[in-house]
Amino acid sequence: MGRELLLEIGTEEIPARFIPPVLEEMAASMRKRLEQERIGVGEIITWGTPRRLTLVAEEVSETQTEVIQEVLGPPKTVAFDQEGRPTAAAKGFAKAQKVALEELVEVETPRGVYLAVHKRTVGRPTKERLAEFLPEFILGLSFPKSMRWGTLSITFARPIHWILARFGGEVVPFQVGDVASGGITYGHRFLAPQPIEVKNATIYVEALRKAHVIVDPLERRAHLESELLLAAASVKGELVPDPGLVEENTFLVEYPSVVVGTFEEKYLVLPDEVLITCMREHQRYFSLRGKDGRLLPHFIAVNNTLARDPDVVRLGHERVLRARLADAMYFYQVDSKVPMEKWVEELKGVVFHSLLGTSFEKMERFRELASYLYKHLTPENLSGREAVTPEQVFRAATLCKADIVSEMVGEFPSLQGVIGGVYAKQAGEPETVARAIFTHYLPRHAGDDLPRDFLGILLGLADRLDTICGFFGVGLTPTGTADPYGLRRHALAIINILLANRLHLDLPEAVRTSLELLKGKITRPPEETAREVLEFFQTRLQHLLLGEGFDHETVTAVLAAGWRDVLEAADKVKALEEVRQRPEFPALALAFKRVINISLGAEPRKVDEQLFEHPEEKALFETGKLVAQEVEDALHRRDYSAACNALARLKEPVDAFFDKVLVMAEDLKIRQNRLALLAGISQIFLRIADFSKITT
Repeated sequence: MGRELLLEIGTEEIPARFIPPVLEEMAASMRKRLEQERIGVGEIITWGTPRRLTLVAEEVSETQTEVIQEVLGPPKTVAFDQEGRPTAAAKGFAKAQKVALEELVEVETPRGVYLAVHKRTVGRPTKERLAEFLPEFILGLSFPKSMRWGTLSITFARPIHWILARFGGEVVPFQVGDVASGGITYGHRFLAPQPIEVKNATIYVEALRKAHVIVDPLERRAHLESELLLAAASVKGELVPDPGLVEENTFLVEYPSVVVGTFEEKYLVLPDEVLITCMREHQRYFSLRGKDGRLLPHFIAVNNTLARDPDVVRLGHERVLRARLADAMYFYQVDSKVPMEKWVEELKGVVFHSLLGTSFEKMERFRELASYLYKHLTPENLSGREAVTPEQVFRAATLCKADIVSEMVGEFPSLQGVIGGVYAKQAGEPETVARAIFTHYLPRHAGDDLPRDFLGILLGLADRLDTICGFFGVGLTPTGTADPYGLRRHALAIINILLANRLHLDLPEAVRTSLELLKGKITRPPEETAREVLEFFQTRLQHLLLGEGFDHETVTAVLAAGWRDVLEAADKVKALEEVRQRPEFPALALAFKRVINISLGAEPRKVDEQLFEHPEEKALFETGKLVAQEVEDALHRRDYSAACNALARLKEPVDAFFDKVLVMAEDLKIRQNRLALLAGISQIFLRIADFSKITT
C-alpha cells in the first residue's frame, strides 16, 4: 500500500478568483510530476480557502519505480573480429558505459544484431524526492498576479507564512524562501490562531473544523447556502439567484456566517438592476425578493467570523450600504434628467481606439452594418424578423452605446446596456428597442445567455463584427499568448449566436461590407484583411465543433471544401458525421479520392459527349448530372443528410469508369475530356466536403 502526501501552503489572504484555478493546477501538476518521477499515485484532492492551499495525494508509492534502460552500442559485426575477439569498438563502448565486457549483451534489432548494455536505475525513496522538488512545485504555481515580499526574490500570490508537508505522517523537510516546512497548521486567524499539529488528512480536516476553518470548498459552499436560505426565510424572502456571488463568497471566507440587514424603502424606487448591482459589486451582499417577485428592503452579508454582537455587525453593513445607495440614487436622478440623444452626441468625445476613432464613429459604422444584416440575415423562423422594422434597427443602434457616458455606468461599468435599456424604456422607447440595448451585449462571458430577440441579435453581430474587422484592419490581431481586445471571444460569440438562433449569413459578404464601412480607418489591404478575418473565424468554428465532440477529420473535410455560412457548415458536419457511421461510407470516400487524385489540376472545360468512347463515360456523365441536381436541391432545402445520401449514387458509376476507361488516353482531346468529366464529379462531392481529408 502507498502512503498519503499532505501539503498545505499557508498564506496571507489570496484573492477569491485566484483560488479555484490554482486548485485545479495543483492537482494536475502534482500528478504529472509524480508520473515524471516514476512515483505511483492514486486519487489527488485539493482544497482551498483565502489563507491556505491544500493538496492530498493518496496511495503514493514509497519509492520510485526501478528503471532498466537498454543502451545500444556497435553492431556485432563491428564489435568482434573474425576470431570472435572484442574489437576496439566493443571495448570503447564498454568503457563509455562503465561496465565490464562480460556485461555486454547481444540484442536483435531491425538492422541486425547489436551489442547493448542494460543499465539499472534504482528507485530512490519518495520522501527524498519530495523534499527536493516540492519547493519547485510550490513556486511553479501560476496566478493572474504574483508578488514579492521582504528581501526575498521568490514570488507567490501572497506571502507564504507556513508550509505543512507530511508523507506517511512524517514531515518532509524543505524550505521555500525563509519558511521551513513542518507538521503544523493554523486555525482561523481570529477565532483560533494557535498552531495545530496534524499527522494526516483526516485529522487535518477535523482539527481545522474545530478551529473554525471549513477547508473543503464544497462543504464550505453547502454551509454558506444553508445559512443564506435560513437568513432569507427569517425575513420571508427568497434569494435573488446569483451562483457567481455564492462562489466568490465561498472563497472569501474560511468559516462563513451571515447577517441580515435592512435599508430604507425609499431606495426601492431605483431599478432592480441598480439595487442588485450596488449590493453585489461593492459589498458582495445578496439581494432578496418577496413572494410577489419584488425586491425587499433587506440584504444578506457574509462574514468570516462569528459575531460577538450581531447587531453591531449588522449596523456596520447597513451604514456602508446606505452610502452606496445614496450615491446610486443621486446618479439615477441626474441621469433621468438627461435625454439619451445628448449622450449620443457626447460619444463624439469618447475614444473607442486611437486608430479606429470615437465611440460615435463606431456607432455609425455598426448602425449601417446592422441595417445590412437586417436585409441579409436569414432566420429559419421568420417571426422574430417580422416584428422588427428598419426604423427600430436604426433607433436601437443609435442609442445602444449612449449609456457609456451616463453617471450610473461611470460608477457601475457592469450596468452598461442594462441601465441603458432601463433609461430607454423610461424615455418611452419601444420595448423591442429598450430590450435590444441590453441584449446586444450578450453573451458577456463564457456560459452567459445568448440574445434571442432579433433586434438584439442584429446589433450584437454588427457591433462585434465591426470590432473584429477594425482591429484586424489596423494590424492589431490576437497572438498565441495575448488577445487584449477580446477578438476570440467576439468571434466565438458571433458563431454561437448564429448557431443557437439558426441564422444563415454569408459571412464573407458581411466581412467585406464591414471593411467597406471602415474605409479611412483601416491601414491594411481590405482583401488581405478579409482573408485573415475569415481564417480567424474558421479556426474558432473548428475549435467549437471539435469541442462539441465531432471528429477532427469530419470537421476538416467540411471546412476544407469551402464555406460561407456558419450554420450551414455546422449542419454539414453533423450530417457527414452521421453518414460516416454507415458501412458503405469508406467505399464512397475512396471513390472520391480516386476522382480527385487524377483530376487535380485539370483545366476547367465543358465536357464533350461526342468524345465518349465507352458506355461507362456516358453513364458517369448522366448520373453526375442527376446527382448534381439532387445535391443542389437538397442544399437549397438545407437538407444536408439528403445531399450526402445523393452522393452515394456516384460510387458504382465511378468504380465502373475506372475499371473500364483509361483516363490518360494518348489522344489529347479525349484525355482532357475525361479529366474534365472527373473534375465535374469532384465538384459535386466538394459541395458537401473534401472527402480526401477523411482516412478510409
